[in-house]
Amino acid sequence: MTSTAAESPIRGFTADRSRVLVTIAFVLGLATIAGAWGSQLFGGLVPCELCLEQRQAYYWGLPVLAAILLLWHRIPRLVWLMAMVIGVAIFIWSTYMAGYHAGVELGLWKGPTACTGTGVEVSFSDLQHINEAKVIPCDKVQFRLFGITLAGYNTLISVGIVALLGAAVALRGRKAA
Repeated sequence: MTSTAAESPIRGFTADRSRVLVTIAFVLGLATIAGAWGSQLFGGLVPCELCLEQRQAYYWGLPVLAAILLLWHRIPRLVWLMAMVIGVAIFIWSTYMAGYHAGVELGLWKGPTACTGTGVEVSFSDLQHINEAKVIPCDKVQFRLFGITLAGYNTLISVGIVALLGAAVALRGRKAA
């Protein structure tokens, strides 16, 4: 039995460019959250409050994208579109959070008081428990590559994911028309 190029499952997959774009967005997001965990577990970086908040978009967005990909040919177009809108909204939120954190790191605006300091009085009884809870400052850069912080890279990656998902919606909409 011979297989022609037209019958190839890979060819069928790449023929649906919107699905390819969603797959790239998913893989990019998965690599990003894996990189965040890797920098923490193996690189010794300790995430601050805003770092942890940025991860939420990946914890919510990646399962949405995975469900879209797994059910690609099984869900009605309107359900697909609603799921994509949810995915895009989640990664727009990710872009906002990462951009906000990058701005805090650059000193463009103040961050949350829980991780950037408020200048509040500290009592001696507070000092007895100082080693119990370590607060990582959100306005201190722990790592830069080519002058860009991890929050800056997350901003760029999130914008890329939003663009990929938006292009997938546009392609599928044009294909339906």
